[in-house]
Amino acid sequence: MSFWEKLVNAIGNIAGNALSAVVEAIRTVFEGDPETRRKVAFSVAIIALSAKMAKADGIVSEREVEAFREIFEFPQDQAKNVARLYNLARQDVAGYEAYAERLSALCITCAANCTVLEDVLDGLFHIAKADGLIHEKELNFLSHIGAIFQMSETRFEQIAARHVSSGGDPYKVLGVSPSDDFPTIRRRYRGLVSEHHPDRLISRGVPKEFHVIANERMAALNAAYAAIEKERRAA
Repeated sequence: MSFWEKLVNAIGNIAGNALSAVVEAIRTVFEGDPETRRKVAFSVAIIALSAKMAKADGIVSEREVEAFREIFEFPQDQAKNVARLYNLARQDVAGYEAYAERLSALCITCAANCTVLEDVLDGLFHIAKADGLIHEKELNFLSHIGAIFQMSETRFEQIAARHVSSGGDPYKVLGVSPSDDFPTIRRRYRGLVSEHHPDRLISRGVPKEFHVIANERMAALNAAYAAIEKERRAA
């Protein structure tokens, strides 16, 4: 039995607050398997919050559905189980704030600017921009999610800058200042590359399908560093 089937069976024919049932199912069904629990918690966070984001925006485009599948590939025979979780989150009376708070606690317990929760935000940004534009309601939603995840304003701006389709500020992408000297910027860049290398995701319990986002993130970091290096050489 797949973990999706275990999770859906544990939820049963619930009514009322779906969130409480889902969180309790993750907590109990996978209690003796922390690695699977992390993976399930991360996956449910992406499913539930993307469903809430779609509800906030009011429009779900075909391209957004495709973007969801790009970062969250699942066996075709599990499509109904995943769809049920998505619809539960979308129809649940609990607001997205409650989902973010409870699911962030399940993903991992750590200090502010948690890398696992940054992975979740990156996935949500990827879906939001799939139709070519991050709408104001989506950006407000993502900003509030970042605050609930205890992301600093600077860190959130850094994440958002990676997803600007063109003209993104390379200094914001790397989280540095134009007044920083180049050795400082280079150290920051190398630290980010090490922190966000796709191989690191496995140890954080992130499903392998999420490597699409990891590769996209690395490309943004490399492009930002190259732009700053070119600018400094020309100066």
